[in-house]
Amino acid sequence: MRSPIHREGWPFIAIFAVLNFLIWRFSHLGGICFLPLTLWCVAFFRDPERTPPPGENRIVSPADGKLLPIVEAVPPEELGLGPAPRRRLSIFMNVFNVHVNRMPVSGTVVALAYRPGRFFNASFDKASVHNERMSARVRPTGASDPSADLAVVQIAGLVARRIVCDISEGAQVRRGGRYGMIRFGSRLDVYLPPSAKIVVQDGSMTTAGETVLAEL
Repeated sequence: MRSPIHREGWPFIAIFAVLNFLIWRFSHLGGICFLPLTLWCVAFFRDPERTPPPGENRIVSPADGKLLPIVEAVPPEELGLGPAPRRRLSIFMNVFNVHVNRMPVSGTVVALAYRPGRFFNASFDKASVHNERMSARVRPTGASDPSADLAVVQIAGLVARRIVCDISEGAQVRRGGRYGMIRFGSRLDVYLPPSAKIVVQDGSMTTAGETVLAEL
């Protein structure tokens, strides 16, 4: 049985719990005031089960959060997808969202690249270009044409200081499967292949592994 808390969270939860206990020992009122922060820490690292909708041609959201305006943008150059702009769907995660990231499609990880960078607010458009990121290029199952590849990019935010990515180049991934997380506020970008049809609207709230963003 999988734990409802992501493994990355246990050290932080332990620290918050110990601090809460020590504050309580010195001041019951202080301990009560600190308790919401401890509960927030537990909630931040929650890792609920998700069930992807049927249909292998569907691209699902990689993150819980709010869909930012859909734009045309050039994918991260380190993935080798070329200079042509693609439609980019960006999901902004605030500190109250589930931060476990899930794969948008089933397929093969063709390329994986980390790039250090800045820590602008993840809701800003420039975060996609300038912030620290981990980019993955995925070829959907059954596709042979490289133009069918999509990119999913984990982007650090204003207070995010660690991107966790649990996949490797050449790995087989499944749609809706867990593949990493970002600590404390961030965003994920999905660069769609040209043939994809977007079925979600700007401003929509998304659920990782379940909300359909587009169809191949």
